[in-house]
Amino acid sequence: MPIRSPFGSSPTFAVEPDHFHVLQSAVRFREYLLDAIRNATSRIYLVALYLEADDAGREILTAAYEAKQRNPDLDIAICVDWHRAQRGLIGGVKSKGNAGMYQEFAEKYEHAIPVYGVPVRNREVFGVLHLKGSIVDDSVIYTGASFNNVYLHQQDRYRFDRYHVIQHSALADSMVGFIRDGMILQPAVKDLSQTALPTTKELRPAIRQFRVSLGKAFYKVESAVGHQADNSSEGDPKVAVTPMVGIGKRRNELNQKIVSMLAEAKSEFVLCTPYFNLPKVVLRELKRAIGRGVKVSIIVGDKTANDFYIAPDQPFKAIGGLPYLYEMNLRKFAQVNERHIQSGGLSIHLWKHDHNSFHLKGLWVDRRTMLLTGNNVNPRAWALDLENGLLVDDPHGHLLGKFTAEYDNIYQHTQRVASYADFEAMQDYPLKTQRLLKKIIRTRADRLLKRIL
Repeated sequence: MPIRSPFGSSPTFAVEPDHFHVLQSAVRFREYLLDAIRNATSRIYLVALYLEADDAGREILTAAYEAKQRNPDLDIAICVDWHRAQRGLIGGVKSKGNAGMYQEFAEKYEHAIPVYGVPVRNREVFGVLHLKGSIVDDSVIYTGASFNNVYLHQQDRYRFDRYHVIQHSALADSMVGFIRDGMILQPAVKDLSQTALPTTKELRPAIRQFRVSLGKAFYKVESAVGHQADNSSEGDPKVAVTPMVGIGKRRNELNQKIVSMLAEAKSEFVLCTPYFNLPKVVLRELKRAIGRGVKVSIIVGDKTANDFYIAPDQPFKAIGGLPYLYEMNLRKFAQVNERHIQSGGLSIHLWKHDHNSFHLKGLWVDRRTMLLTGNNVNPRAWALDLENGLLVDDPHGHLLGKFTAEYDNIYQHTQRVASYADFEAMQDYPLKTQRLLKKIIRTRADRLLKRIL
């Protein structure tokens, strides 16, 4: 049987190193996912913030529907955020959103596939489904990516993420159990492929109850299937994988684990985040780690690799100010820690590759413990969104080669910051961006934005 994790209520699963795979690119992830869907024999559970009504989204949905038509007994379900699915893109024209595509497919095929809208809060700004991990048969496919053209590198641009595959039936069962019992069967969760949908206002009581239940939820074992994780000897061929879930500030095992990983780091700590806006408790533990001699490395996207970046020669939109806000945070952090940058105790690496964007998340401690997660390690993830992660403990280095290769792949498009002065200051920004940022700071709106973005 799986053993109980010493942290929280989640079970720990023993995984053979040969059953743990790292995919190194968005193209490879798309190819793997499509192949897995087409060859599925028992179940397909896809989970993402959104499945977009574009070429890549349609390709994924078409593959799932064709698999269902070939084998109507296939257990297929898709979960996306309720709010995000029913609106257009930020700054775009008003529309039915991606839900229109889900309804179109349901009408077209004989055997429909439910696409469940998961409403974490009454409004998108106050919390979304940010849970990760899709399951095909007995494999867990874990990534921070959603399903659209840029995440899947369907056309000429890509959004770089991390992609891992773990083949383990009990772990897959546990994650499916959470998706089914913790989300799909809850009264607030509705099938977006249906046309007669309730309004969010009508669902408010159910949504409030749903969020309460999520705050008490955890991954569990449905049956006595699996192997005991015992890494007590050098010859042990297994690594331990623990699924964790968290929402809100109270009793959030995922947040607490991130903090404890920092607090327990002895020699090295690597943090990936696409949006530099760290919670105060994380900043505090980073400072303590550097102070006790831990080498801290932070990998973050250059502002031009941010999802919301708008080139100066393009029409200005307010949303385009966000990458500059994040850079201001990072510049201030670097300035406060300038002496640690100079001494080598702190390394900040900026990722930039052509016109592509950066969406990596995760932590790696002492080359032993890895957290695979969609958590951005920011105040929004800390308090508002439904997040999860897979804690991978590898005390004897069975996965060291795979993770080293992954990080080499990440670092190849990064540049180490030599000083805080390497960052542009506000006076270097485009004039319209400067005006927007000065207004935000003058009205103290930046304090609110840092909590919800």
